[in-house]
Amino acid sequence: MKRLNLLFSMKTKGWGWFAIWALVVALLVAHNSYLWLGKRITPDTDILALLPVQERDPVLQQSFTHMVDAAQQRVIVLIGAEDWEDTKKAANAYTQVLATHKDLFDITSLSEKTQSDWLAPFQKNRLGLLTVQQQNQLKTGTSEAWANTALSKLYSAFSGPKLGAFQDDPFGTFDTWVQERAQETPVRPRDGHLFVADAKQQYILLPITLVPPAFSLTAQEKVIPLLEQAATAARASASQNPNNKIEIISTGVVLHAAAAGQQANQEVSTIGLGSLIGIIVLMWISFHSLKPIGLILLSIGVGFLGALSVCVLLFDRIHLLTLVFGASLIGIAQDYGIYFLCHRLGTAQVDSRTLLRQLIPGLLLTLLCAIIGYLGLALTPFPGLRHMAVFSAVGLIFAWFTVVCWFPQLVHANSLKSGKLVERYNHLLQFFMLPQKSRSLWIVALLICVVSVYGLSRLSTNDDIRSLQTPPKHLVSDQMKFGKLLDAPTPVQYFLVRGESAEVVLQREENLKRALDPLITQKVLSGYQAISNWVPSMKTQTDNRALIEDKLLSKDGPLKIIAEKIEEDAAWQANIRQHLLESNQTLTVENFFLSTASQATRHLWLGKIDNHYASIVAIKGLKYGEISKLSQLATGVEGVQWVDKIAEISSVLGRYRQNMGWVLIGAYLLVFGLMFHRYRKDTWRTLAPAALASIFTLALLGISAQALQLFHILALMLLLGIGVDYGIFMQEQNRQTTEEAATQSRNLAWLATGLSAASTILSFGLLALSNTPALRAFGLTMLIGTALVWFIVPFFIHNKNTAQTSTAHGETDAS
Repeated sequence: MKRLNLLFSMKTKGWGWFAIWALVVALLVAHNSYLWLGKRITPDTDILALLPVQERDPVLQQSFTHMVDAAQQRVIVLIGAEDWEDTKKAANAYTQVLATHKDLFDITSLSEKTQSDWLAPFQKNRLGLLTVQQQNQLKTGTSEAWANTALSKLYSAFSGPKLGAFQDDPFGTFDTWVQERAQETPVRPRDGHLFVADAKQQYILLPITLVPPAFSLTAQEKVIPLLEQAATAARASASQNPNNKIEIISTGVVLHAAAAGQQANQEVSTIGLGSLIGIIVLMWISFHSLKPIGLILLSIGVGFLGALSVCVLLFDRIHLLTLVFGASLIGIAQDYGIYFLCHRLGTAQVDSRTLLRQLIPGLLLTLLCAIIGYLGLALTPFPGLRHMAVFSAVGLIFAWFTVVCWFPQLVHANSLKSGKLVERYNHLLQFFMLPQKSRSLWIVALLICVVSVYGLSRLSTNDDIRSLQTPPKHLVSDQMKFGKLLDAPTPVQYFLVRGESAEVVLQREENLKRALDPLITQKVLSGYQAISNWVPSMKTQTDNRALIEDKLLSKDGPLKIIAEKIEEDAAWQANIRQHLLESNQTLTVENFFLSTASQATRHLWLGKIDNHYASIVAIKGLKYGEISKLSQLATGVEGVQWVDKIAEISSVLGRYRQNMGWVLIGAYLLVFGLMFHRYRKDTWRTLAPAALASIFTLALLGISAQALQLFHILALMLLLGIGVDYGIFMQEQNRQTTEEAATQSRNLAWLATGLSAASTILSFGLLALSNTPALRAFGLTMLIGTALVWFIVPFFIHNKNTAQTSTAHGETDAS
């Protein structure tokens, strides 16, 4: 500490540090100019980037990424009306707007060729494809029954759809298998469109694939207005008939990303601008000069530039929520400048370099304590929170060095004056400095303890990740309608199937499906999607072919009965049998992926990962109250794991909430050890305000029925850093040698504490108004906690000079 004082004590050294820091700031300005103007960086809006990565199980993490990536570039639009012709007009108007922007949209069209390509890979393996019901019928049915089925198909015009000639599928096994595959979705082809309907509306489904990345801010700025323009055109197509209302349902990651980006941009402007305005007003009231305002903004600006540069260099990107959180950095970075300026205001008898030498120990301790507070964020498994921690800690360091290197050279003695409001505020300190043995003080303390115990007893916890999401209501409504119409599976809850080979994985999928079928009957879920629905295992294909050959194509089987009834000879029977046996190619996953039929299910196949293969079985229509049944079911099927990403992330939040509680206690002990060398027996006084404010804040959360979550604990980590700052400010007055000097120092420290607390409350108060629940919880905790620290800290002032004077008077009287 003495060496540090020496570095800042010499005037020539002071100008040297001024020049060195000016060079650093020039480099920061140049680097930020390059980032925004040359490299043209755009903040990341991918919310998934904030979530923890599953490091212990790369296959599990890849399965989740695979599911999310499959949906990331899709935009699904449903356009509906009561009349089918109106629906077609609206859909055509919608697609016409997007068709001219092929650099942004790829719209899937339906044609006869598409439908024929869909069937191609399966027609070569008709004998290997049977439904479970058909397998049972073949095992139990008679030859006469199957012959009658074939004759009914041959002669009846109403025997159902036919996908080829009679000789291609005389018993209708392939037709039935294709119909079962079609039942996996309610969508049907109609007049060259994809059609789905409910009781009131007839919809056309438009599957749209985005060409640029969905999380690109530049792409969002182009895509969203075009989608809105297309929707307007679709609604206008029915304007001639006001009774025909066009309904448009849109869903897609890009819509949620754009909404989140717009919300974050608004909050950056609101929080950052509000904090700056608050600081400007506070500085003007306190100093009646623009110079302190400019200096405070200078330190904040350098801190922000430094934080941005370091984060981009370390992480190669910056998340938009990091900038939102960084906007609240303003409320802390200005503490160092305020502390220096307030003491410069009242110590006209010393020059600025001497003043800095007196203040540097306290300033350094406040910086270290704040960094310890942000250390809590850095210890979480969330990449986004680690970015926020680095951004904030680095920003504070750069702001601190700006104050230390520049302020002494830019602010001289007698250059600042205070107003009457400052004097009145200083008088407020006398209100808090009640005699420690005052009965009223102890009564109030007892009441506060009772209320705190009551509040803490009511405090509950909620770690559900869904409580941290607040998407716009219209997007939630569209998502619910979309899920109800299409019965689409969720990408965050599914079964992960693993095996030593692709064949083993397909067999285990089939075992899983047999276990799931009773749950469909019980209406626990409505269905499932799996690759083995389309590509049975080789074992199943072989068994199916053997079953058909034995039950349907045998010499004395149903073919013979059919031949006799339609008066054909044995040669006809042999030709039909030979024709069917020729469609005996084995269907593989690789062949299936070459067809258009695989487009909707390709994301379910993970393929080879390391030395194993893996796939996903997606669940449809799951009742959330029955999730435990699926988890229990997975334990009884070899190679199958139930994945509930919502429960997993919620569990991580809960575990880290508990762990961070212990880290918070450890941080208090660390700060105590850090300050003990300077404050000795008064060290507890610097920590007590932050500790009590944290306890009272938790009690108020309990009383107001706010469930405790990780972000409340993280805020308490930061409150430790800020609260200790105020404790240090107020305890530094004991370093003075005379009572008069201690009183003046105490008043200046009280002014610095008030200004810092007010600006911090403004910053985090605005953060508490955020529409992002995590930021709102963080901001609310900081808002309450900071106000409480400011209120509590005067009660822990220990004036050594006054105590010594009282002791001396007592000794004189005794003598």
